[in-house]
Amino acid sequence: MSAGTVVLWRHGRTAWNAEHRLQGATDIPLDEVGRWQVGQAAQGLSERHVPDRIVTSDLERAADTAEALAELCGLPVERDVRLRERHFGTWEGFTGDEIAERWPQQYATWRSGHDPQREGAETRREVAERMATAVADHAARTATGGTLVVVSHGAAITLGLVTLLGLDPESWRGVFGLHNAHWAVLRRSSGAGRPAWALEAHNQGPAVLVEDWDAGRLTEGVPSTTSDALRT
Repeated sequence: MSAGTVVLWRHGRTAWNAEHRLQGATDIPLDEVGRWQVGQAAQGLSERHVPDRIVTSDLERAADTAEALAELCGLPVERDVRLRERHFGTWEGFTGDEIAERWPQQYATWRSGHDPQREGAETRREVAERMATAVADHAARTATGGTLVVVSHGAAITLGLVTLLGLDPESWRGVFGLHNAHWAVLRRSSGAGRPAWALEAHNQGPAVLVEDWDAGRLTEGVPSTTSDALRT
C-alpha cells in the first residue's frame, strides 16, 4: 500500500491570523472568515481530488477544517499530534513587532534564518522531521495509488514539504508558505536519484484575489473554485 498523491492543506483563518499573531501550538479556533474559507476551499478541493483518507493535526482549527472536507466526501477524520504547528514557546500570541521589542536579539537571529535558543520552542529540523515522518507513515497506509489529504499548519507544512522533497529545512527557503485554506499537491516519483515525492502544485485554492479571500468575500465576476492557483 502507498498513496500516489498527498495533498497538504492548511487550515482556515483564525483571529490570531487576522491580527498577525504567532499561533504555534496554541489551540485557536477558526473565526467567521476562516469557516467561510474552509467551506469554499473544501468544495473546490473535493472537486479536484477524491481523497481515500483524511488525517489532521489535533488542534481545533485544523480538525474543523478537515471535518468540512470529510462531510463532503463521507470519510472519517483521523487525528495525529505529529501534524501540529511548530511550537514557538513564549512567543506564541505576540505579533512580530511585539516579539522584536521583548526579545530583540533572539528575534534578529530568527529573522536572519537561524533558530534562537528558547525554552519550549522547536527547531525547524525537529518540526520538519516529525511532519515528514507522519506524512510518510500515513501515505504508506493509504491505498496504492490513492490520495491522502493531510490537514496541518503553515510553518509545519512548509518544513515538512521541503523535507519530503529531499531539501534541507534549515537552510533552504525556496517555497513560500500557503495562504489560509490553500493546499499543495505532491505526487509519488520514481527513478534513480529522485526524492520519493515531487511537487505538482502549490498554493492552490479558490480563484479570488488575496485581499478578498482574507476579507471573506468572493471576487466579483470570478467563480469560486475554477482556478488551480491563487491570483495575486
